[in-house]
Amino acid sequence: LHIGHAKSICINFGLARDYGGVCHLRFDDTNPEKEDTEYVNSIIDAVKWLGFDWAQLGQAPGSAAPFQASDYFGFMYRAAEYLIEAGHAYVDEQTTEQMRANRGDFSKPGVDSPFRTRTPEENLRIFREMRDGQHEDGSMVLRAKIDMASPNINMRDPAIYRIRRATHHNTGDTWCIYPMYTYAHPIEDALEQITHSLCTLEFEDQRPFYDWLLERLTEGGLLASPPPRQYEFARLNLTYVITSKRKLAQLVYDHKVSGWDDPRMPTIVGLRRRGYTPEALQVFADRIGVTKSDSWIDYSTLEGCLREDLELKAHRGMAVLNPVKLVLTNWDDVMGAGHLEPCSLPA
Repeated sequence: LHIGHAKSICINFGLARDYGGVCHLRFDDTNPEKEDTEYVNSIIDAVKWLGFDWAQLGQAPGSAAPFQASDYFGFMYRAAEYLIEAGHAYVDEQTTEQMRANRGDFSKPGVDSPFRTRTPEENLRIFREMRDGQHEDGSMVLRAKIDMASPNINMRDPAIYRIRRATHHNTGDTWCIYPMYTYAHPIEDALEQITHSLCTLEFEDQRPFYDWLLERLTEGGLLASPPPRQYEFARLNLTYVITSKRKLAQLVYDHKVSGWDDPRMPTIVGLRRRGYTPEALQVFADRIGVTKSDSWIDYSTLEGCLREDLELKAHRGMAVLNPVKLVLTNWDDVMGAGHLEPCSLPA
């Protein structure tokens, strides 16, 4: 996690704190090949170091343990079967290149898949074959049936399940099909009784699918009403700082830095090792505020928050190695006899 994630953590947990709510820590472990307990433990440590806790026992539905998407794989599968039976999803056997070409672009609508007209019974049979491992990885996907002519490309029959034979760190080899994040996210929110689902602006175009999926599952009686709502805010852009996970990972893997906690890195562990305090990062997140407009925050703002926090708590030491004695002979004449000049320094 980097400084941008620190802002998001402070916003989510801070809003729950200020308004008497509960904030969940959840791991969206829908991709078994990119999940690792090392990252899970690192995230838990970062959230706790920043001064937040998701347990909040006594305030249902708070949980002492983090939530994870893989806990809901069974429900997600049943929901997918319902969508198929209701005619809202179908199995597509086009190649990735064919689906990309038939998706269209902003100037032309997409083209229906030749498998889009399959009956619900046939789709359900093939989907269960996917579940049972009877088809090769990448040979087919389950897609939502929405509108291939939608001006929002994300609504042009997005994929919701794919075949992926990989051992999951939580479910092991129980599944060989896994839900897509955009499908899993709204279901997780609904099952956890989330009211405000906060995310950055790049997910704004996904909100129509978020709402569409919850409406379909609510209609089918699988989820309770009212559904959660998604709200977006602008991500943090800090001058002179790179927060791209791909680029930061390249610095680590190419050994340009000593690790994720290198003091030069904008990661939370890097800032922590450099001397930043959790209180300074909280003040920084509060000071820059929340907006939907992209803007750049000067790095000096972050440094100023740290100076303010350290001003009254940092231990200072001063030594004069070669003192020179100075005698003020006119002190009483100028300041008055017995005058004392008050001096102060930070505690």
